[in-house]
Amino acid sequence: MSVRHLESVYPDSVVGILTFLHARLAIALLALAFVLAVWGSYGYLRQRAISGGFRSTYLLLAALTAFQGLAGLAAMAFGERPHYLLHLVYGVFATVFLPGVYAYTSRGARDREAVLLAAACWIVLVAYGRGYMTGLVR
Repeated sequence: MSVRHLESVYPDSVVGILTFLHARLAIALLALAFVLAVWGSYGYLRQRAISGGFRSTYLLLAALTAFQGLAGLAAMAFGERPHYLLHLVYGVFATVFLPGVYAYTSRGARDREAVLLAAACWIVLVAYGRGYMTGLVR
């Protein structure tokens, strides 16, 4: 994408900046969720416990998801709307689901933690993809 094209899609305004940030974070979250899903699945198949690096990256995914939602809500406060309202459902789901699974697995057995966190990453990857497809259409 050229700079000129980005300027036409995202005008130089608060809404344009928020929309640009929201759209680019969506791509980053898709990539990060995919990496974590593969990483967690590999660890589960090798029957290894989840590492501290995986846990911290998972929490980073959850925090970035919340930040992504705040950027979207701020854009909505300035008058921007998603193409489909279902976009909001996917965002709320991902924001609540990731920390919920983490809290659930932190109290359980360590052998179950790998499969649940990996599955959560695959599930949220689908939600991110659907959210990306139902978002703003330009």
